[in-house]
Amino acid sequence: MGKRKVTILEPAASAVAEVAWFIENLGLEETAKKFVNEVFDFFEKLSDDRIEYKPCSYENWKSLGYRCVPYKKYIVAYLSLQSEIVICDFTPAKLLK
Repeated sequence: MGKRKVTILEPAASAVAEVAWFIENLGLEETAKKFVNEVFDFFEKLSDDRIEYKPCSYENWKSLGYRCVPYKKYIVAYLSLQSEIVICDFTPAKLLK
């Protein structure tokens, strides 16, 4: 199994941070930390070069060559390069319908 480098762009990192901040403001600090850790672990799993997800069906992302994968109630948009995965966005799935 080959692992590719994972790069997380600012829009994706900020989106994860916003969700964590929301959870934390509900008084669920440990849940917020757990959420962030689980999301970043999921991003790391995308580095497996044996797994490739379908191109995004959302037109704006499709035109950029992004691939999309669901994570809980969110969609992760990323670029799949030969030696690197670039996480570009992390957004609630309901916003893309």
